Amino acid sequence: MSLMSILTLVISSTLVYSAPLIFTSIGGTFSERGGVVNVGLEGIMGIGAFAAVVFNLTFADQFGALTPWLGLLAGAIIGLLFSLLHAVATVTLRADHIISGTVINLMAPALGVFLIKVIYGKGQTEPISRDFGYTSLPLLKDIPVIGDLFFAKTSGPAWLAIIIAVLSWYLIFKTKFGLRLRSVGENPQAADTLGLNVARLRYAGVMLSGILGGIGGAVVAQSISLNYSAGTIVGQGFVAMAAMIFGRWNPLGAMAASLFFGLSQSLAVVGAQLPVIQNIPSIYLQIAPYVLTIVVLVFFFGKTRAPKADGVNYIKAT
Repeated sequence: MSLMSILTLVISSTLVYSAPLIFTSIGGTFSERGGVVNVGLEGIMGIGAFAAVVFNLTFADQFGALTPWLGLLAGAIIGLLFSLLHAVATVTLRADHIISGTVINLMAPALGVFLIKVIYGKGQTEPISRDFGYTSLPLLKDIPVIGDLFFAKTSGPAWLAIIIAVLSWYLIFKTKFGLRLRSVGENPQAADTLGLNVARLRYAGVMLSGILGGIGGAVVAQSISLNYSAGTIVGQGFVAMAAMIFGRWNPLGAMAASLFFGLSQSLAVVGAQLPVIQNIPSIYLQIAPYVLTIVVLVFFFGKTRAPKADGVNYIKAT
């Protein structure tokens, strides 16, 4: 296998496995920038994957090649609904953020599997007939060398995620909404005295995390697993949270960290085809992403600073 073939294989697979992490880690960034910890991203990804697969199986004949993209919308909607449960619990009812997110992580996958059994009579669905597969970007694929590496036979959702990352960075750091969201995550009392609606802004951050987390789950289901079962989302939500922390609650940093974790996940799949690591036992490559997640959290969590009011409930003074 030539060097060009190796690079093409690694880059294309990295983009596929990074895409759901980019969406979900940016969603977590919005939530925590507003002061709400959302450990329920794992469950939101799971229910987003469920919605996307059911939509795909139901409407593939009607929408054709557009089906998986509309599946992202289905995942976003159901992710939004579940994030509202978390927002009501943490912002309105002032519940503990970790407990509320854990409840979502326990409830969403179980609900998904239950509904699959009700709808299809078994614990997992058939493979979807319309998936993202690989695509080539017009014009960009014709660029010498770079076009073959990055834009030919690449992942459409991954490039959408990269665009979303750039737009999210601009939204958080260059707009009034972003400034206000960050202010309620740093000092909600001061934001309140300036006339900002703390609850509304925190709701907005959590809802954005639900939308993007649902999309992340939909991407997993329609580009990696290609069906829905209890094992469709296993740890990706927590890896996305690690990417968010590694990226210092910055969408561009979260994107870069997601690409790093996506690379480690992709090597577990394509490693047998790579001369450099093909002799490494596959079990080591499979556990590598989770080991790297732990290492990153151990070595970098103490060196990063979360928003000061992250996870702290705000009680408006009367």
